[in-house]
Amino acid sequence: MNNIIELKNVSKTYPLPGSKENLTIIEDLSLTIEEGMSISIIGKSGCGKSTLLQIAASLLKPTKGQVIFDDKNISKLNDKQLCKMRNQQMGFIFQNSLLLEDFTAFENIIMPLLINNQSKKAATDRTNYLLEKIDLIDRAHHKPSQLSGGEKQRIALARALSINPKVIFADEPTGSLDEENAAFVEDLLIDLVEEERATLILVTHNKIFASKCNRMVKLTHGQITEEME
Repeated sequence: MNNIIELKNVSKTYPLPGSKENLTIIEDLSLTIEEGMSISIIGKSGCGKSTLLQIAASLLKPTKGQVIFDDKNISKLNDKQLCKMRNQQMGFIFQNSLLLEDFTAFENIIMPLLINNQSKKAATDRTNYLLEKIDLIDRAHHKPSQLSGGEKQRIALARALSINPKVIFADEPTGSLDEENAAFVEDLLIDLVEEERATLILVTHNKIFASKCNRMVKLTHGQITEEME
């Protein structure tokens, strides 16, 4: 199986105000993620899980090291090239849905497809397919203010999957939901990513959720260790 992402000796540091010292978040970390697999990253709050995810997704540049995405060293790409890559090959889900408030559920999902120059018919068909998959076709023309928290996260999931991305990056995607809605969205995420044959990189503090992935790693003191279920 091919590797979709490789982090090679990656470090991330920040200067401490009023000091010559640096704050080290990630230190000489290497991680390989296989295509089509799901991997969860767990660890204590503030340990750098989100920083690691953002580096892997090219949202944040490492201080040192290389990020290889689909056999390309993306550490050397400029902002325009990175933006194009993310728009065409990556999907994102965050703790808050970040839906566009003035757009309906349907419009939020279809937008990435139209940005990527999909025909209106193909984009519409894909959007309706995903709305059926998340069981919200009857809420297609509702705006985010008319949706529950769980419904908004399901729309965010469909939006992330809309372009058939190679990788889904999910940062605490159920962290703001109650237990029942969280469990539903967790299973939906795992099932749909597997069905779409995408790679999933999940950051969560919830070890039960993390264990639903093919692989689980723990971030401690800027380093990765493998975890057993």
